[in-house]
Amino acid sequence: QVQLVESGGGLVQAGGSLRLSCATSGRTFSNYAMGWFRQAPGKERDFIAAISWSGSSTYYADSVNGRFTISRDNAKNTVYLQMNSLKPEDTAVYYCAAGSRRYYSGSSDFGSWGQGTQVTVSS
Repeated sequence: QVQLVESGGGLVQAGGSLRLSCATSGRTFSNYAMGWFRQAPGKERDFIAAISWSGSSTYYADSVNGRFTISRDNAKNTVYLQMNSLKPEDTAVYYCAAGSRRYYSGSSDFGSWGQGTQVTVSS
C-alpha cells in the first residue's frame, strides 16, 4: 500500500509562491502517474494537476494552468507542485494522490491520498 506525505503549505500573500512536496513510499513510484487535488471549505475536492510516470506528460486544470507546475523526481520518490502568482481563491487543503496507471486519464485513476497540507493566500 502506498503512503503519501505532503509538506510545504502555509500562509502567503497574493502574488506570492509556494512549493508543495509529496514524499511517497510503499510501491514503485516511477511506474505510476501522480496528481494534486485541492479542497476549499464547503466545496468538493477538485483536480489541479497530474504528471505521467516519466514526467514527460503533464495535465492542468484551467484554473491553475500557466501559474502552477507539477514535476517529479523518481530518484527521490517525490512529486512537487510549484505554485506561482497565488490568488486568494487558491486557498484550500492540497492533497497529493497516487495514480493506478502510467498516464493520467481521469480523477478516478487516483485511489491513494495523503493527509493534505493547508495553503492560505491572503489578499
